[in-house]
Amino acid sequence: MVRACLQGHMGRVHTLGEDSALALIGDFCFLAGEPSPELLELTDAPILVPGNSGWERLIRERLGERAVPFTRYAVRCPPEGFDRGRLIGLAKALPHGFGIYPIGREFYFTLMEEEWARDLCGNFVDDEDFLKRGLGFVITQGGNLPVAGASSYAVCDGAIEIEIDTRPDFRRLGLATACGARLILECLHRGIDPGWDAHNEQSLSLAEKLGYRLDHPYTAYWVEDKVRCRQELSIN
Repeated sequence: MVRACLQGHMGRVHTLGEDSALALIGDFCFLAGEPSPELLELTDAPILVPGNSGWERLIRERLGERAVPFTRYAVRCPPEGFDRGRLIGLAKALPHGFGIYPIGREFYFTLMEEEWARDLCGNFVDDEDFLKRGLGFVITQGGNLPVAGASSYAVCDGAIEIEIDTRPDFRRLGLATACGARLILECLHRGIDPGWDAHNEQSLSLAEKLGYRLDHPYTAYWVEDKVRCRQELSIN
């Protein structure tokens, strides 16, 4: 995600002098260098990722109880490479009546109208931008509306950051696993690095099932009132 900002593909970077910087993309704000109250005030992202202990102290001092710490998990691709045969099997292991399809223009607009699915395409400018640079798949039941999807949350040179979402009433059916496996296979076919950063233990478990390895846990901060602020801005 940070590379996507630094390379100018999406998101934006703010600096203060030569020693402080932040990268904003989607729901994330990555903070680096010397802690800066001025830079911290610039972000409306609900997920803050401090690059060092100084930023952590500043977040706690300035935001107090508004900023709730939680653990995310950085993962890495398996050093021996993904097991393509296993991924093919997982992608095909769908319940009867379900199918996987690439995200085209019609699916793009459908996903953008659904709250549970908006992050699958939401960091692109519009449908043309997604069709040109994005990559993703959805699962439908009986060819109807999407009920799960795996897509590119962010894009940079030679890589994507994977986003997987499932409609709440269709969870625990293996749809996220199948969709994720299909997207990873497409990335491998195109020579694209399928990046993954796990939001919680459930996401980590899914990543490991697909072949990723845990690199390290790290602390991020969730700021709920920034979510509400974004929602109000989108309504207005």
